[in-house]
Amino acid sequence: MTTKTIARWVAIIALFIIPFLGLYISNGLYFPFITGKNFLFRALVEIALAAWLVLAVCDAKYRPRFSWTLAWYGILVLWMVLADALAVNPHKAFWSNYERMDGWVTLAHLLVFFVVLAAVLSAEKLWRKWWLAFIAGNALVSLYGLSQLAGWKAIHQGSTRIDATIGNAEYFAGYLLFAIAITLWQAFETREKGQAWLRYSLFGLAIVQAVLLFATGTRGTLIGLVAAGIFGSALWIFEAGKQGRKVAAAVFAVLVLVVGGLFVARDASFVKDNPNLDRLASVFTLKQALGPRLTIWHMATEGIKEKPVAGWGQEGFNYVFNQYYEPSMYAQEPWFDRAHDIFLDWAIAGGIPALVFFLLTLVAAAWALYRAPVSRFERVLLLSALAGYAVQGLAVFDNLFTYIPLVAIFALAHANSSRPVRAFERAPELNDTRLDTLAGPAALVVGVLLVYFVNVPSVLAGRELIAGLTPSNSADARLASFKEAVSRHGLAHQEITEQLISFAGQAATDGSIPQQTRQDIVDFAGAQMNAELTRAPKDARLHIQYALFYRIISDYDDAMKESAAARALSPKKQTIIIEQGLEAFQAGKYADAKDLFMQAYQLDTGYADPAGYAASAMIATGDIAGGKTLLTQAYGTTTVDNPLLVVAYYDAKDWNDLIAVLELKLKDEPTAMNGFQLAAAYSESGRRDDAIAQVRATIAAHPDAEAQGDALLEQLGVGK
Repeated sequence: MTTKTIARWVAIIALFIIPFLGLYISNGLYFPFITGKNFLFRALVEIALAAWLVLAVCDAKYRPRFSWTLAWYGILVLWMVLADALAVNPHKAFWSNYERMDGWVTLAHLLVFFVVLAAVLSAEKLWRKWWLAFIAGNALVSLYGLSQLAGWKAIHQGSTRIDATIGNAEYFAGYLLFAIAITLWQAFETREKGQAWLRYSLFGLAIVQAVLLFATGTRGTLIGLVAAGIFGSALWIFEAGKQGRKVAAAVFAVLVLVVGGLFVARDASFVKDNPNLDRLASVFTLKQALGPRLTIWHMATEGIKEKPVAGWGQEGFNYVFNQYYEPSMYAQEPWFDRAHDIFLDWAIAGGIPALVFFLLTLVAAAWALYRAPVSRFERVLLLSALAGYAVQGLAVFDNLFTYIPLVAIFALAHANSSRPVRAFERAPELNDTRLDTLAGPAALVVGVLLVYFVNVPSVLAGRELIAGLTPSNSADARLASFKEAVSRHGLAHQEITEQLISFAGQAATDGSIPQQTRQDIVDFAGAQMNAELTRAPKDARLHIQYALFYRIISDYDDAMKESAAARALSPKKQTIIIEQGLEAFQAGKYADAKDLFMQAYQLDTGYADPAGYAASAMIATGDIAGGKTLLTQAYGTTTVDNPLLVVAYYDAKDWNDLIAVLELKLKDEPTAMNGFQLAAAYSESGRRDDAIAQVRATIAAHPDAEAQGDALLEQLGVGK
């Protein structure tokens, strides 16, 4: 077998594995639904690149061609090199992390995927087979989604929104949006005699895909699907003949009626009783449904105004989120790293130029598809896919399973509109001798080096991180695993450091771990956190995690320094101010704690939690009446499940209120610890019989805590 033949088959096999990546779950890695798929995608692209280089030097038909789709996409990738180099955190901008697996490295791999896919599939005339492979991969993933819908398989995130082997409902939805259009396209294109079974199977699959998309409960993508249907119907009216126009008009009318019907029935019981239908109907109360997103988008626009040219770099939105944080976001997750809008995300990552280059790529691809000498089905359905993608992108962000079909469509648009590049065309073709002795071995070395250095250290670090997080491993073994993970110098320094500092905080207070081991863990975690803060000094999340660590080990001075640094970076974030208050409270500075908690509460009095902390500090300072008044204003009661309130009521010897809080706490969390804590409060208040009864009830409910209960009974003056 010749070198060219080997390279040809290596490139084809690598490209044809990519459509099946959705099935792979890397259980041995951190973020198993994300990392394995992305590492494998990168490795396959690198292998395909090495093989394609061999083909390109020996056969002109494999060489790159020019199109405006490729030109604009290439310019976008080149621009992002500059933007990421100037980023707030360049390392993370280039490499991303395990949770997202994005960054410039992924963007560069997608560009290579674009070029190689277009060259190889066009030269080999394999486009249809590749799209059928994409459909087959999606069908297998969808089969898993059907099993979740039937209740045979567990849903990985949440309880009602299916996520299949993708592991995230929104990611799965975006994948299905493209798959529906591509499946319908191939169904319409399948008209050969004897292939009716395939045609109708594809139509059936498209229906299943639409049902599964609805079952993901992803509103933005469902709206994108409807938009794609309306756009496609309208386009078909202009594209098709008289009969086709009637069908398109009917589809258009049905979609309008479905949307209108859902609007009319949005408050009906059958809508309210179906979580996904109710979630979809909530889009009609747009401001309420999009409340947090509107706030995030406002923060994003402020960030774009500050850095309109080069942006903040990829993975830079968390800096914008912290700097321009609005207190109304308190009830949401504390660390958003995306604007949840692909267009704003591009402007944040690379400034206005990046957004313009991305839009120009979309427009160039759409124009190429519209002008290309292809079937109406291909033109209408792929343009509809791009339209649906653009609409759903207003409320969600990209991931590998929107990137792959999107870039594949870009590559197809490029292939249908490209022209030869003279310099590449005229370049000599290597003969078999030079191919075997020079190009082949060189490509092999390039492929091996790329696969190893881009992927292997991070994969190994991910495995070591899992070992470091495994509680059943000894503390010494876990520390060794963390050290090994750090030594790999993989992509996710920050994630490893964050998990390490969390482990150190737990270990520092674990009396079962030898003192020297605890000290080794604390020292190593502190050194790594200092190194990470040197790399990313403006990351409020790192500072606040370090502050929490210091508070756990009772180093309140250093904790206050770190939380103050975090607050300087995000002055209006209540969680940071509350952390400052907790440090002051635990240090015995109740007056300072009260002031800090009140500052957090007054940022947005619609949230009661900060008031609970403030009231606890007021009671601890002796202002019992003031504290109870604040609790009543915020909660409507003085009985609130708040750990600081327990301390405050105890210090104030307010036994009745303390017991009421502990009874509520036990009701919410019926653990042995809470049961014994309530028994102790009964005893302190003079209710000895109630204390004894509570201890016995706790032992009965938690037999594994019998020894602790017996010791308490002995203290109360009774035997077993």
